[in-house]
Order: sequence, then C-alpha cells, then structure tokens
Amino acid sequence: MQDKRFQIANREALIGVALVIINFAIWFGCAYGLGSGDPTEYQYILGFPTWFFFSCIAGSIFMIILIWFTMKVFFKDVPFEDGEGDQ
Repeated sequence: MQDKRFQIANREALIGVALVIINFAIWFGCAYGLGSGDPTEYQYILGFPTWFFFSCIAGSIFMIILIWFTMKVFFKDVPFEDGEGDQ
C-alpha cells in the first residue's frame, strides 16, 4: 500500500497545477482579450491600461487570495518521519 503522505502530496501537486492554469487563463484572457484593440482607444484604471490592470494587478491580488484560501482549506501538514505517515 502506498504511503498516505504520497497521496496527499500528489493531490496537493495537482491543486498547484490547477492554480497555475487558472492564473495563466486569467492573465492571458485579460491581457489579450482587453489589450488586442487599438492602443489609442484603451481605457485606463489608476493610470494603467485596463488590460494591464486586470491581468497583472487585479489578477495577482485575486490569485494571492485564492492561493491563501486553497492552502487553508485543501492543504494539510504532513510529517516527514517514516513512522508517522501511516496514521
């Protein structure tokens, strides 16, 4: 039987990959979705082009909150010693 610590580590790794994909999708969608027009017609938020604000600033803030929430809810402490992993 596989050590339970490896199951936890695999699940947490998949969650990490999902978070990276979400981050890339937000960045790509905002950067190329909002920034694909004529630069003379850009709208600005706090002095930044809308595409930059949502892809880099708001997207980063959202990802920090999402990662914090994910770590609090889905991640757990795992002991490194051999004997404690079977509990």
